[in-house]
Amino acid sequence: MSRSTTIGAVTLFLLSVVWVLADASIAPPVSRIEVVLAGAYKDQVASIKQEFFQAGLANVHVQFARQGQPPQNIGLGAQVPAERAREAIRLALKYNQDVAILLPERLFPPRFITIASSNFDDTVEYPIDKVSLTRLQDPTLTTDQFHELYRSLTPADRPPVRKGRAF
Repeated sequence: MSRSTTIGAVTLFLLSVVWVLADASIAPPVSRIEVVLAGAYKDQVASIKQEFFQAGLANVHVQFARQGQPPQNIGLGAQVPAERAREAIRLALKYNQDVAILLPERLFPPRFITIASSNFDDTVEYPIDKVSLTRLQDPTLTTDQFHELYRSLTPADRPPVRKGRAF
């Protein structure tokens, strides 16, 4: 083996080690995002999926409410990176006008996100005010801090405040 080949091989090896170490620090991707949107968005599915993809939320599955406005809720798994969670909140605000309810992370797989799900009732819906929602959107929160705050807003030992929905 020539000297230049050896230097090239060593350089390639070192770059590979650096790449592997750097890659280990990257948060795992979100496994799935389920979104329910108002029917008005039916003709925009491709652009909406592209917007989610650009926000780092690639595995998005879009459904449409049969009528009216979907629930203004969001549910996040316990291992969703804070940056991705903030993007999901931003997109929920954009496409569902508000985030008024948090669904507890204990209901979901670790890296799962749901926006505007109608699969839950008021026994697991935690209303969130604007101040708390703003706190969740704080870009300085680490993933651990984000989820600590999220869990404090959806505590397992305290049932949500029921709004008295009619059935």
